Amino acid sequence: MLTITRDLYDRIVAHARKDHPDEACGAIAGPDDGSDRPERFIPMLNEARSPTFYQYSSDGLYALYEEMRVRDEVPVVFYHSHTGTEAYPSRTDISYANEPYTHYVIVSTADTEGLGEFQFRSFRIQEGEVTEEEEVKIVDAY
Repeated sequence: MLTITRDLYDRIVAHARKDHPDEACGAIAGPDDGSDRPERFIPMLNEARSPTFYQYSSDGLYALYEEMRVRDEVPVVFYHSHTGTEAYPSRTDISYANEPYTHYVIVSTADTEGLGEFQFRSFRIQEGEVTEEEEVKIVDAY
């Protein structure tokens, strides 16, 4: 189960709405101590600038991993948005998922033009197998 602060949840949703109609993407890093606690919000640029596809720049992704290494962090959450479909991993999303202990969050802005209701779902993806997390717990603080 993903446990996330209200502030981080709101920032992910705001990023998805801001970049709509293009897909938004980013990460939330946390301490490399086994706590599974997302703490540091890192919005990334969708280099593809596409409503149907996202792509981290290789330089940006390398810099993200290097910064996390230096700060003794891990990627607790990778997130992106879907602008025309439900919040469920596509085949491409599954092929990108190479962190077995990371939560993969998808926010769908499909029917709302980024202004109304939305879907916020979290998944674990291990060796191509998708498992939706039954609950996303939103807390005021850890």
